[in-house]
Amino acid sequence: MRKNFARLAMFALALMLVLSACGGAPAAATEAPAAATEAPAAATGFQIPEIQDGKFNVAIVLIGFHADGGWSQAHLEGAQWMSTQDPNIAVQYVELVNPGPDAESVMRSLARKGFDFIIGTTFEYGPTMESLAEEFPNVNFLHMTGYRSNGTNYGNLMGAMEDMKYIAGMIAGARAKADGNTKLGYVAPWPLPEVIRLGNAFMLGAKETCPECTMEVRWINTWYDPDKEKQAAQSLLDAGVGIILIGSDTPGPLVAAANAGKWAFTYDYVNSCSPAPENCLGTPYWNWGPVYLDVVKQIQAGTWKPGNAYLDAETGIVGFYGFMEGQTPQPGVPAEVVDMVNAKIADMLAGKFTRFDIFTGPIKDNTGKEIVPAGVTLTQEDLEGIDAGTIAAFNLTDRTACTICMNWLVEGIQGTIPPMP
Repeated sequence: MRKNFARLAMFALALMLVLSACGGAPAAATEAPAAATEAPAAATGFQIPEIQDGKFNVAIVLIGFHADGGWSQAHLEGAQWMSTQDPNIAVQYVELVNPGPDAESVMRSLARKGFDFIIGTTFEYGPTMESLAEEFPNVNFLHMTGYRSNGTNYGNLMGAMEDMKYIAGMIAGARAKADGNTKLGYVAPWPLPEVIRLGNAFMLGAKETCPECTMEVRWINTWYDPDKEKQAAQSLLDAGVGIILIGSDTPGPLVAAANAGKWAFTYDYVNSCSPAPENCLGTPYWNWGPVYLDVVKQIQAGTWKPGNAYLDAETGIVGFYGFMEGQTPQPGVPAEVVDMVNAKIADMLAGKFTRFDIFTGPIKDNTGKEIVPAGVTLTQEDLEGIDAGTIAAFNLTDRTACTICMNWLVEGIQGTIPPMP
């Protein structure tokens, strides 16, 4: 449920920073450079782009600023990549589009302009896109992180980022043992199944290389707030944490870690290590381009059957900066873990190790209770926390309610899951 309803609140605030976001002995860092410009305030009017005659026209509707150094930038650059592969694909975007009336107005205008394919990048766009797909049956709609589809011209898409968070955990555990500090930290956006799942995957990966490692969590109740993110990171550092996992959008926690001579993993965007590369252990990132292009080719061939697509690493939708083709591990990655990580990623890319393998028992929660028995594997509904209430609320007739719902923390994570504010 990435970029869900909670994110909207942040865009009601005035300005957002552009943060372009990858160690050897850690080096101190300066503040993230004001390299780019600041994002504009949330728009009250939108300029709807024109289609290009004779081309397959794609419009991507962004919840955030197009150069946010995180979620929105990863989506936009992935969509724009399609044009480099096929010059007959034209890509346009509209940014800072709040869910609700703004999204409906923008997407309806795009459909009326004649766009062939409209991509929406937040959970909350779901009801709008579902309605517009019915209104415009000749336009194709793809929704990020949702549940609903109509099987004809409206589907949703998500990727198994837990794969790459697990890899980050393996590296974190090795780095922690090398440093003699087994305290890890997690800047966690919201107490949602997605965020819980990714934190659990990280901890399970860390246990592979550091069984004694533990992890503290700071819940910040936002996807994007540079100040809150850095403050949460500083709180973890003050508590003695040596390595921070970022679950939100900016590399601010990396800057805080670097200033303390510690380490961090950034998130979302392949280039997000840039504020303090010597202290960045890598980045679990999204690679939307190949998946988008595959959907476009299916649409053009008349074979697209939209549904609930949740893709693992072998599709290329997720990557880990430093270990994918043509990349070099970050300086802080311990040499002794490189071969292990390479082997695990190779298995992931071959489809031999998936999200379901990560969450196969035995797994205990942080109270010592066995949550997943030996040999039992969580279902997709378990991973997404799709319970009976969710099924009823979204009329998910093709789903079965979870039985081991993702509302628990694995062994080694300290604290509890707070209620949603």
